[in-house]
Amino acid sequence: MLKNANSKYRPFPTLALPNRIWPTQVIERAPIWMSTDLRDGNQALFEPMNAERKLRMFETLVAIGIKEIEVAFPSASKTDFDFVRKLIEEDRIPPDVTIEVLTQAREHLIRRTIESLIGARRAIVHVYNATARSWREQVFSMECDEVRDLAVEAVSLIKNLTAQHPETEWVLQYSPETFSQTEPDFALSVCNAVIDAWGPTPTNKLIINLPATVEAATPNVYADQVEFMHRHLAQRDSVVLSVHPHNDRGTAVAAAELAMMAGADRVEGCLFGNGERTGNVDLVTLALNLYTQGVDPGLNFADINHVARTVEDCTQLPIHPRHPYVGDLVFTAFSGSHQDAIKKGLAYRKDGDIWDVPYLPIDPADLGRSYESVIRVNSQSGKGGIAYLLESQYGLVMPRRLQVEFSGVVQKHTDTTGAEVNADELWRMFGLEYLEAHTPMRLHGHHLLEDGNAQGIELIVEINGQSQKMCGSGNGPIAAAVAALGTPVKVMSYEERSLGHGADARAVAFVEVAMDGVDGSVFGVGLHSNIITASILALISAINRATARTQAGVAQQAA
Repeated sequence: MLKNANSKYRPFPTLALPNRIWPTQVIERAPIWMSTDLRDGNQALFEPMNAERKLRMFETLVAIGIKEIEVAFPSASKTDFDFVRKLIEEDRIPPDVTIEVLTQAREHLIRRTIESLIGARRAIVHVYNATARSWREQVFSMECDEVRDLAVEAVSLIKNLTAQHPETEWVLQYSPETFSQTEPDFALSVCNAVIDAWGPTPTNKLIINLPATVEAATPNVYADQVEFMHRHLAQRDSVVLSVHPHNDRGTAVAAAELAMMAGADRVEGCLFGNGERTGNVDLVTLALNLYTQGVDPGLNFADINHVARTVEDCTQLPIHPRHPYVGDLVFTAFSGSHQDAIKKGLAYRKDGDIWDVPYLPIDPADLGRSYESVIRVNSQSGKGGIAYLLESQYGLVMPRRLQVEFSGVVQKHTDTTGAEVNADELWRMFGLEYLEAHTPMRLHGHHLLEDGNAQGIELIVEINGQSQKMCGSGNGPIAAAVAALGTPVKVMSYEERSLGHGADARAVAFVEVAMDGVDGSVFGVGLHSNIITASILALISAINRATARTQAGVAQQAA
């Protein structure tokens, strides 16, 4: 059992804030979004992103519509410094996007940080120092005056250094790190001293960022702290009030929402809540929470699967299958009563109706998710056992999203027949759907070729009864085969596993593709003793299945 908390922990003190107004407010517009995926999120990874993955993440954030992106801590490493220079020197920053970099309030780090930004069109210099009592006393051995002086000296240095480069539009961001654990009057005095030192105007605003560096209290306490600053900050019309909630108590999204009600203009976080310890606020969840309340978040999540797969690949962290809005299972009902209610709700709804479907707080189609492949809705239950039966009886371990897709195939069968299916029938259905998807293309053979630094391949393929030889090259066999086939598909994921053991073991490959005109993504599966052959078979299976969906959609429209 846990020890008696009364003997070790004390409740976080509340703030005396008479006539607080945030409980009566309604969020009516989206905040300014600032992504720290490339900095706070990156430093929390087992293996920080390399330059290629960071660039892919940056481009994804831009495509989503985020206009302020904290890209690095350039004084911390040459890797981060070089990444900032790459973005600037290769002109990779769109005109409407502002990059931000972080620095501690130390002279040599500030100088290195400014150096990294030379030539940028517009840049936010984010400087911070810790202000809470525990950090002052235990970590830095500093008095309050020393902490405030450190912040002012850092800001004055940044002001002098940036003045030497008028070709860049400079924005200062100051964070009293550990704000949520700092005495409110002291946090206010430090921030007001910084405002006075920088001298913002209504047309050239300063960002004051209030981090819940460690989430130590309930969200309403944080809201009180933010409202206190909102009321008392000097030159409030010249300040963008920003918040940076962490998730130590699991309430970062709620804290961000209440902070917006309390006067915050801007929210910092990571797409799916990555970050130190339990993470930063989850920007996707926060944005889609607004969306379900009729507030346009100003961000594009129309293809949430693509965003999720990119983030998983760049961070090497999985997204939980029950993650709000984006998890692979969030729109999947295994309970018979849930399935029945969803089915009836979808049948009841008419085009143009306000969305009000039981158990579905958001329309999956708005996120690029299809009802057929994601939502299993009939009066049956127990479909979650499909994956277990195939694994236990045949050794087939399917990727999670393939489990969801194949369960839809099984569901159509059970809806038609009304019968239960055993493991043997499931395996037969799996083979027909994926392993025998030979129309319009069937593989007859392949040869790997040398092609300089690339991988070349020659395919012998039968298309509509005609044998053809196709050649292509890429950074691996799958990419080379895609090039050879010339089909406009994008490979979303690839996995390979073994089926069986010893001399009888075979390789099974799973390829997930996206194709224009097809909702969501489509899987293909290949099974062969040779892993390269299995991979190509899986690719062709996926293309054939995607093509069949496209043709079915065209036929349905024509009808």
